[in-house]
Amino acid sequence: MEERYNPADVEPKWQAFWKDRGLFKVTEDPSKEKYYLLEMFPYPSGKIHIGHVRNYTIGDVVVRYKRMQGYNVLHPMGWDAFGMPAENAAIDNNTHPAAWTYDNIRAMRAQLKKMGFSYDWDREIATCRPEYYKWEQWLFLKMLENGMAYRKESFVNWCEKCQTVLANEQVEQDKCWRCSQPVHQKKLWQWFFKITDFAEDLLVHCDLLPGWPDKVTVMQKNWIGKSVGSELKFQVADMDEEIEVFTTRPDTIFGATFMCLAPEHPLVETLCQGTDQAAAVADFVEKVAAQERSLEGLEKYEKEGVFTGRFCINPATGEKIPIYTANFVLMGYGTGAIMSVPCGDQRDFDFARKYHLEIRVVVQSEGETLDPDTMEAAYAGPGVMVNSGRFDGMDNDTAMEAITDWLAAQGRGKKAISYRLRDWGISRQRYWGAPIPVIHCPDCGVVPVPETDLPITLPEDANLLAKGGSPLPTLDYFKQTICPACGREDARRDTDTMDTFVESSWYYLRYCSPRYESGMFDPDAVKYWAPVDQYIGGVEHAVLHLLYSRYFMRVLHHFGMVDFKEPFTRLLTQGMVCKETMTCPEHGYLFPEQAKKKGDDAFVCTRCGKDVEVGRVIKMSKSKKNVVDPNDLLEKYGADVTRLFCLFAAPPERDLEWSEDGVDGSNRFINRVWRRVLECMEKIDTQQVAPFSGPAGDLKNPAAKALYIKTHQTIQKVTADIDESFHFNTAIAAVMELVNALYTIDLDTSDKETNAVVLAAINNMVLLLSPFVPHFCEELFEKMGHKGSVLAQPWPKFRKDSLETDQALVVVQVNGKLRAKFSVAADTSEAVIKETALADENVVRHIQDQPVKKIILVNKKQILVNIVV
Repeated sequence: MEERYNPADVEPKWQAFWKDRGLFKVTEDPSKEKYYLLEMFPYPSGKIHIGHVRNYTIGDVVVRYKRMQGYNVLHPMGWDAFGMPAENAAIDNNTHPAAWTYDNIRAMRAQLKKMGFSYDWDREIATCRPEYYKWEQWLFLKMLENGMAYRKESFVNWCEKCQTVLANEQVEQDKCWRCSQPVHQKKLWQWFFKITDFAEDLLVHCDLLPGWPDKVTVMQKNWIGKSVGSELKFQVADMDEEIEVFTTRPDTIFGATFMCLAPEHPLVETLCQGTDQAAAVADFVEKVAAQERSLEGLEKYEKEGVFTGRFCINPATGEKIPIYTANFVLMGYGTGAIMSVPCGDQRDFDFARKYHLEIRVVVQSEGETLDPDTMEAAYAGPGVMVNSGRFDGMDNDTAMEAITDWLAAQGRGKKAISYRLRDWGISRQRYWGAPIPVIHCPDCGVVPVPETDLPITLPEDANLLAKGGSPLPTLDYFKQTICPACGREDARRDTDTMDTFVESSWYYLRYCSPRYESGMFDPDAVKYWAPVDQYIGGVEHAVLHLLYSRYFMRVLHHFGMVDFKEPFTRLLTQGMVCKETMTCPEHGYLFPEQAKKKGDDAFVCTRCGKDVEVGRVIKMSKSKKNVVDPNDLLEKYGADVTRLFCLFAAPPERDLEWSEDGVDGSNRFINRVWRRVLECMEKIDTQQVAPFSGPAGDLKNPAAKALYIKTHQTIQKVTADIDESFHFNTAIAAVMELVNALYTIDLDTSDKETNAVVLAAINNMVLLLSPFVPHFCEELFEKMGHKGSVLAQPWPKFRKDSLETDQALVVVQVNGKLRAKFSVAADTSEAVIKETALADENVVRHIQDQPVKKIILVNKKQILVNIVV
C-alpha cells in the first residue's frame, strides 16, 4: 500500500485527464438546467497570490458540486488586461504594456491550470484584444447616438502621478484608488456616461437583490444617495443668470442670508468678471484646486470663502444676498450651490461669524426665543417658524411643503429629488486602454467613427512617455485622420482612452459567446446562460465594478439586447487572507522565508540573526512582506492541500488567518483519508461485497449501523452547507467526523454486512470530498476500482430513514485534556469504548510510551473517558 498521497505525480495526471476529455467544456443545452458561476477576473500581474487561490477555490467547489448535481455549468476565466497598473509596471520594467500583459497572462494561466480549477479555457478572453474592445466601442457609439454619452468641459479629479482623470468612485479618502496619491481638481474636456438616468432604478433594485450581502447593497444605496427636497431658483442681481439650489430644508429659506458656490461652479468665473473681486476669486479657486475635494477632505481644512462681487435675490424675501465661493461646497453634490442659512446649519453659522454675515433665526423650539447675537451654535432641530412672513407660527415640517408650493406657484421653486450619484466620467489620459471612437473636425465638431471602421485599434508599437502621460497625442499616424462627415483631412482622433471599468462592466456576457463576430454577444447564448447565478469577488468592488455592471445591464436592457436588468443573481464577497508581520530591527519587514523559527513563538532574522518582532495579523501585502507564495505551497504540499486549507480555515465571507500549522493539519487529514481508504480496499473483497444502500433499520451489527447512519448524516450536512451557506469549513469538518468513525471499524472482520457499510461509507466520502480536493479524490476513486471521473458521478443522496441514531458521543481526555471525540452506539460495552479510545491516533500520540495508570469512564448524556498516565 502507498503510505502517503503524492501530489507531484497525481495532480498532473488528472489535470491531463480532464483536459484530454474536455470535461469542463460546455455548450448551451436546453434540456439541462444551467448554472453560471463566475469569479471576478484578475488583472494579469504575472503571479497569482493566495487571495486568488482562495477566491477561485471557493468557486471551483460550487462548480464541481453543481456538475455532479446534473447542472449544465458555465465556469469561464479571462483577464482584466487594460489599465494603469500594466502601463506603470511596463514603465518601471522598461518594457511595453502589451508585452508585459501577454507574458503575464501566459504565466498566470499556467498557475491556474496547476491548481486544477475547472475552467472552460476555450472561452478565455482578454479585454486588451481588439476583438473584445471593438464591441464596447460599438456600444459607446450607440449610447452617443441616444444621448447616453456626452462630452463636456468640467472640473475633474486629477491624479498627477498617474497622469489621468479619475471617476468620483475612484477617489478614496481624497486619494487615487491606484497609487494613493492626493487628487486635485483640473478643468478638462471629458466624456461621460449618463448613469444618473438610472439612479432611481439602481436604487430601487438594491432591495430586490436577496442573494447579495446587505453590506454591499447598503454601500450602493449610500453611494446613489437619494435625497427628497426642493429645487429653488435665485436670480442673480443685475444679470440674466439664475442659481439653482437643492435643499432638504425649504422651511429655512427666509433665513438664507448669503449664497455659497463651489469653486468649480461654472458661474464663479462669470460672476466675478468686471468686479474688483476677480483677482481674489481666481487666486482662491487656484488654491482650492490643490486641496482634497471630497466630503471627508472638507474636514481637514478651515472653512474659507471669497465674495464674488455679486448678489442674488432670495426668492422668499426679495432681499439681495451676497454670493460667495467657498471651499466647503462641492460641485459633485447637489447643484454645487448652497443657500446658506447660518441659524440652522453649523457650517454656515461658523462661516457667517467669520465673515460678519447676517444670522437670522427662522426656526426655534416652541416656547424658546433664539437671539442671533448671542447664539453660540446653529439650531437644526424641529420647531416653530419665525421671521418667515405668512408662515410664522407654523410648525417647520408643515412649512416645508407649504413654502415649496408657494414658491412653485411663482415659478421660483418645485419639489425635487437629488442624488449623490454623478455621471460616470470615462475619459482617461493614459495609453493602455480602449480608444474612444470619435473624431474631432474643425467644421463638423465631434463626429462618431463609422461602425464599419471599428475597432479603432490601439497602436501597440507606441513608446511610452517616462512620466506616464499618454503617447497617443504625439502619434500623428494615429491622431491625424479624415473626417467621415465632410472629408476634411485635418481632423483628429480623440486620444483619450476609456476607463478600464468599462471593460469589466460587460465581460460576463462575452463569456457566453466569446468568438461571436456579429455583435457584443450571441443573443441566444446570453438568453440561455445569463444572468450570472453566482458571482464571487472582493468587497472592495462593492461600488465601482458592481455599480457600473448594474448600469451597463440597464443600458443593454434599454436597447432591447437583454431581458434582465441585474447581472448577478447571487453575490459572495470573500474575506481577505491575513498574516502576521515580521520585522527585523535592522532590515525592516521580512518575508516569511527571511525569519527562522527559534522556539514556539520566537523568530530570528536569517540575514543578521537578530530577534524578529512578530506584529499583528493584517491583510497580506507586498509592502508589508507578509505574503505567502502559492508556488511554494504547490511545490511542498500540492494543489489539493492548499485548497483544503483555504476552505477549512474560515467561512468564505470571513477573513482567513494564514497558518503553516493549519496547512500541515490539512496535509495530515488528506493522508489519513488516503491510508484508511486503501486499507479498506485491501481488506474488503469487492467481488463478493457491494456497498450497502438500504435503510439503516435492516442492519444488525450496531457498529455498522452507527457508521451507516453517520454516512447519511454527513451527506445531509455537506449538501446543506454547500447549498445554503457555502460554509465549506463545517462541511469538511463533517467529513472529518465520518473519517473518525471509519477508523473505529475493525477491518479484520469477515462480516459482510460491516464490509458493505464500509464500502458505502468510503464511496460516499470520496464523492463528498471531491469538490474540495478533486485530484486526490479522482486518484482514490480509480484505486477503488471505478472507471471514468468522479465528476461524472451523481452527487450522493441521503436516506431520511437512515438519519436517526441511538448513539452516544465519547469525549476522550488524557490527564484531563481533550484529545479525541467519536461516536458509538448507545449500547456499546465499556470495554469496547475503552479499547477504541486507546486506539485513537491522537490519544496514542499523547500517551506515547507512558504507562496507563487508570481509565475513568463516566457514562451520562455523553461518555467521558479520562485516561490517566
